[in-house]
Amino acid sequence: MSIIVKKADLTKFKCDAIVNPANSYGYMGGGVAGAIKRVGGYAIEKEAVSKAPIRVGNAISTTAGSLPCRFVIHAPTMKQPAMRIDVENVRLATKAALEYAVDVGIKTIAIPGMGTGVGGVSTDDAAKEIVCLVKEYENMFVTIYLIDRDNNMIKSFKKYLEKK
Repeated sequence: MSIIVKKADLTKFKCDAIVNPANSYGYMGGGVAGAIKRVGGYAIEKEAVSKAPIRVGNAISTTAGSLPCRFVIHAPTMKQPAMRIDVENVRLATKAALEYAVDVGIKTIAIPGMGTGVGGVSTDDAAKEIVCLVKEYENMFVTIYLIDRDNNMIKSFKKYLEKK
């Protein structure tokens, strides 16, 4: 029942599930998705693609391969790889990931900045949406981690988490 902001590598983070800000086709080329595939293994992408298409606003889970978590929740922020998006897609993807996690009984989840890479959403706008949603779902988890390697994303997560 806590929200923790942590500067860390999502692919090395131990928890029940990590969230991949995916595309609807399940391909894991660059950014967070590419890092998850490089560290966790190709099987993650293969399983995600087999469950595609995944609409923006929906989520699926796959094996975590060799990652230290149990599952990867794929929540598309964009329909096609490398699309520019707006902050509404961040909201839809974050909500889908949280709802999916609750439905399957996940108790600890790590969420990175969503849509801030190739999607082009500012770290501040993304953090505002993500933090607003995790506050709504906080009591349904033991811990929600807001994880990123980017200092600006961490700063934005902390800024909105401290607001009442």
